Amino acid sequence: MTEPYRVMVVEDDLDVAEYTRTILENKLGCTVLTFTDPTEVLASVGDFRPEVVITDIEMPGMSGLDLIVQLREARPGIPVIVMTAHASIDYAVTALRNQANEFLTKPISSSELVSHVRRLAEDSRVRANAAGKSVVLAIGAHPDDVEIGVGGTLAAHRAAGDPVAILTLSSGSRDGGIRAAWEEGSASARLIGARLLMEELPAREFRQEQAVDVIAKAVAELLPTIIYVHTEHDRDQDHRTAFGATMIAASDVSSLVCFQGSTATVDYRPNRFVTIDGFTDAKLAMLDCFARGGSRPGILDPDLALATARYWARFGQGTYCEPLEIIRESGQVG
Repeated sequence: MTEPYRVMVVEDDLDVAEYTRTILENKLGCTVLTFTDPTEVLASVGDFRPEVVITDIEMPGMSGLDLIVQLREARPGIPVIVMTAHASIDYAVTALRNQANEFLTKPISSSELVSHVRRLAEDSRVRANAAGKSVVLAIGAHPDDVEIGVGGTLAAHRAAGDPVAILTLSSGSRDGGIRAAWEEGSASARLIGARLLMEELPAREFRQEQAVDVIAKAVAELLPTIIYVHTEHDRDQDHRTAFGATMIAASDVSSLVCFQGSTATVDYRPNRFVTIDGFTDAKLAMLDCFARGGSRPGILDPDLALATARYWARFGQGTYCEPLEIIRESGQVG
C-alpha cells in the first residue's frame, strides 16, 4: 500500500486552510498538517518530513517568502507551492527567486490543486529514492534553450528514474516577461516530470558573477551528479556566460556536458551522441510549449529538431541522436 503524501499547509485564513486540507485529504488521500502561524512551521518540519509545503504570502509574524528561505535551509529541495490572492508580477518574481516550485492564484480549483500537489509530491519521492541514480541539472540562459539542446536526453533520464531540474537564468525579454517564461517553462518541465528553477537575470547583459551565484545556489541545493549547459562555442553572449559561470560554480560536479544550442558555431565539437529514439515525441512536445499564441520561431520547428537529430545519428546509433561535448565525466551521461 502506498504511503499517503505528507503535505504542510501554511495559511492564516482558517476557511482557506480547511478547504485546502479537505481537498487534499478527500481527493488525494494526503496526510495534511495545517498552520495558521508561519513561525511554528519549522519546529515540525523535522518530525513530519513534508513532501510538499503550501504557503500563503501575506501572514502575520512572517511572510510566506521568508518562510521559503528558512524551509530551504532546513530541508533543501523540499517542493513549495505559493498560493495567494495577489496575482501581481512582483509577487511572482519574488516567489520564483526564492525558488518556489509553483505560484498559484486564488481561487484555485480542486482539480488544479490536486494535480500540482500530486506531481510535486511524486517528484519529492523520486528524489528521495534516487540513491545511486544520476541527479541531473540542465542550465539554459533563456527559455527553450535546454529543450532545444537536450530535451530528448532529459526525457530519457526521467524515464530511467533520474531526478531532473531545469535552471533558466533569464526570461530572455520575451513578451510577458518572467510570468510568461515561467508558464512556458513549467509546462515543458511537467511533460517529463522535471523541476523548473527560474531566475530573472537581465537578458543579453547579465554578468558572469551574477550567474555564478545563481548556479552555485542550485548546485548546493540539488547536489547534481551531471550538469548539461551551453557550449562555449556559441554566438550568443548569454550562452557563453552561462558556460563560463557553470565552469566556476560547478567545479565539484563530477560530470559536466555541453549541448548544441540554436546559436552554436561550427567550432562546437561533440564527442558523444546520445540516442533519443523513443523520446523524440517528448522533445517536440516540450518545444511546442514555447510556441505561444500559435507563433513559432524557426528554431522551434519540429522538422528542424528531427532533421538535426537525424543528422547527428550518423555518428551514433539509432535513428535520432543529440550531440554532446563532454568536458568531464564520471558516471552515466545520457
